[in-house]
Amino acid sequence: MRETLKDMFSTSFVRSVADKMKEKYSDFDKERFQSLVYDEMWESEEFKQRIRHLARALTETLPPSYEEALRILYEVAPECKGIEYLFIPDFVEMNGMEDFEQSMQALEVFTIYSSAEFAVRPFIIQHQDRMMAQMIDWAKSDSEHVRRLASEGSRPRLPWGQQLPELIRDPAPALPILTLLKEDPSLYVRKSVANHLNDISKDHPELVLELAGKWYGNHPHTDWIVRHGLRTLLRQGDIRALAVFGYEDLEENIVEVIGLQVESEVISVGEDLVFSFTLLNGTDQQRSLRIDYEIGYMKANGKRAPKRYKCSDKPYAPGRHHVKKKQSFKVISTRRFYPGEHTLDILVNGKRMASVSFELKA
Repeated sequence: MRETLKDMFSTSFVRSVADKMKEKYSDFDKERFQSLVYDEMWESEEFKQRIRHLARALTETLPPSYEEALRILYEVAPECKGIEYLFIPDFVEMNGMEDFEQSMQALEVFTIYSSAEFAVRPFIIQHQDRMMAQMIDWAKSDSEHVRRLASEGSRPRLPWGQQLPELIRDPAPALPILTLLKEDPSLYVRKSVANHLNDISKDHPELVLELAGKWYGNHPHTDWIVRHGLRTLLRQGDIRALAVFGYEDLEENIVEVIGLQVESEVISVGEDLVFSFTLLNGTDQQRSLRIDYEIGYMKANGKRAPKRYKCSDKPYAPGRHHVKKKQSFKVISTRRFYPGEHTLDILVNGKRMASVSFELKA
């Protein structure tokens, strides 16, 4: 059973890559390719490192002519679908920085089968104006994969990807791309645009809020993008972000959270924290409310670090509403749990309304 991403690159997978190359290029040296893959570094390398390792092995075994090597990869690419084949776009990044036109044509093709979102980033750093023009063209493509590349490839803080310092400093050059895609029919593309906006919001919240104010309410696809693109600001309880969606700054006693309790004041790692409360809308009219809960996680240094989660996001009629939720403390690779006193807070429209503590045991 595969345990990590790097385990995608099994012995049978590497052998199949060699077979595919040999089928399209009769002079391909399968044995040399595999010996280059299984060098002294292979076992210690993680997923992204293995991507580069495979691209380097291809560079050593495909023809030295970049144009001829691309011709072979064009034939192989339709049989190489999935993120484990990211080494094909990576080959372009390694070998094509000095041949802009051919490289752009290649990445446009290869992104359809795996993704060129990482491979385009050095080109953006080296040729930002030219790449922004290229990505505007890609944003008009009939292929959702190519349109997504326009947004995902220019994300300033793409996870796993090389950061784009100039676009972090000034994201304005990428905004025409996002504007072209703001009503895209593909959810695949819209997710990327929303994530791109969320990236920008971490450095330029005012810019994203201004854009959201202009975009929201004009098209359902755009509304979805704006809501997901402002998720970090919403989790932070930013009043301006909440106002975009009609969440008012609550006055005293308009809405209350009463009876917050946890089912067990002591839980163990691996269990669920089950909690409940009553939301009281004390007015005579329906209110649009975003309810979040915040866990204050104990850290190794003995201090607590808060993390906020969405509980609900909908209109609430006048009166009482019982809410019950659970939060998993199952061990996962992205979070380590430490025993000690934790806190649970309930926030409504960004306003902290109730708090309780509980103990986590190892």
